[in-house]
Amino acid sequence: MEGIVHTTVEVNGIKMHIAEKGEGPVVLFLHGFPELWYSWRHQILALSSRGYHAVAPDLRGFGDSDAPASVSSYTCLHIVGDLVGLIDSLDVHQVFLVAHDWGALIGWYLCMFRPDRVKAYVCLSVPLLRRNPNVRTVDAMRAMYGDDFYVCRFQKPGEMEAQMAEVGTEYVLKNILTTRKTGPPIFPKGEYGTGFNPDMTNSLPSWLSQDDVAYYVSKFEKTGFRGPLNYYRNINLIWELTAPWSGVKVQVPVKFITGELDMVYTSLNMKEYIHGGGFKEDVPNLEEVIVQKGVAHFNNQETAEEISNYIYEFINKF
Repeated sequence: MEGIVHTTVEVNGIKMHIAEKGEGPVVLFLHGFPELWYSWRHQILALSSRGYHAVAPDLRGFGDSDAPASVSSYTCLHIVGDLVGLIDSLDVHQVFLVAHDWGALIGWYLCMFRPDRVKAYVCLSVPLLRRNPNVRTVDAMRAMYGDDFYVCRFQKPGEMEAQMAEVGTEYVLKNILTTRKTGPPIFPKGEYGTGFNPDMTNSLPSWLSQDDVAYYVSKFEKTGFRGPLNYYRNINLIWELTAPWSGVKVQVPVKFITGELDMVYTSLNMKEYIHGGGFKEDVPNLEEVIVQKGVAHFNNQETAEEISNYIYEFINKF
């Protein structure tokens, strides 16, 4: 990780930790759950070596960034506010955006609320989630998959934190990062149990070293999972807050990349939405959709070089 500089910036009332390297146009990387700036370690090195200023924050609640105590401090408005503050602190008007998982969801809101700040968006795993004006998002998920769908199980403050503590931080992180199980993650009743990955083994995939796991564990041991889980606890509140943007089209140029084994791609009718015209309707400047064969959810780490090349090919056009 040589040459990656770590700094803290004050944005939107919190202290945010960022990792950065390189000079040139800014590429802003947003991680997902349960992750950190570190998920972009390969892309930071690749893009900084190609003439870009790579910047990857720990989002609020994660890693070395502040984690406000209040559950309701984790809405899309708070987090987009953090990012606008971060972009301002870099003294640039626009950035190239690259985001994955929860970062991708926040990325869509950044593009929706402040399209003037995003030149182009490379989105991994989570497409735009079209807002259904008639039903709250978590309620719709519960109707589709029941009370033990992971998002539903994450709702009650304190409950999942306790269940994760029973199996331990390292188990939780390995369980999620190594999963290749397709379809909706359904938890065993009343416990974390096998969580996201009933097929979990002791061995790690080639793209995830024991040192990588140790880095994630060191940070989550310190912070716990409460801040990250609070993102899920705001999904219904986000539904309420985003009513003014119901039906809005995202006009930013987008490239979307997912793995064919991704748990998001293989649940919630995503394939139909992505390939059936709905996604393009909501995102008129969706330029390309790439589905990576044999690749699972954490594609920025599993196929690091390929993702770095896809990013460069797309943003280099602008």
